[in-house]
Amino acid sequence: MTAEIGASQDRKRPEIPIGVFIILGLIVLVGAGFWYLERQSRNVPQPKVLLTPEAKAYVRYLKLDEVQMKATEAFLKQTLVEITGKITNTGDRRLRQVDINCIFYDPYGQVVLRERVSIVRQRTGGLNPGETKDFRLPFDNIPESWNQAMPQMVIAQILFE
Repeated sequence: MTAEIGASQDRKRPEIPIGVFIILGLIVLVGAGFWYLERQSRNVPQPKVLLTPEAKAYVRYLKLDEVQMKATEAFLKQTLVEITGKITNTGDRRLRQVDINCIFYDPYGQVVLRERVSIVRQRTGGLNPGETKDFRLPFDNIPESWNQAMPQMVIAQILFE
């Protein structure tokens, strides 16, 4: 009987190499990192539109027409994307300034650039009732991950005279 006990103590369990534990630990850490980054990208707060109730009511009187986008090669092989179009004030109030948010997306629908730009400015004469003005919006800082589609254009602010 003593020989049997000694024989069972001589048998060793197969040991798992330490490298396996390290690899498993790295896989868990990388997976947790991807999960965290994915979760954070969904929780990005959307910037609030600064439209007053008065401006919100007036948005229906602003018409964007003939909006086009073109890309040209700029200095040092940098791409310049231009959005051109016309804005018409069909309402009865004179506008001093109109700002829009241009929102560019990647192929997966994630926002890659959000830029606020003025399409009507006081220094260019504002926008009278019934008046139509051309606008040109140049962008030279759009990330390469952009989906090459027309950005979403949302009126962000209207200032009245």
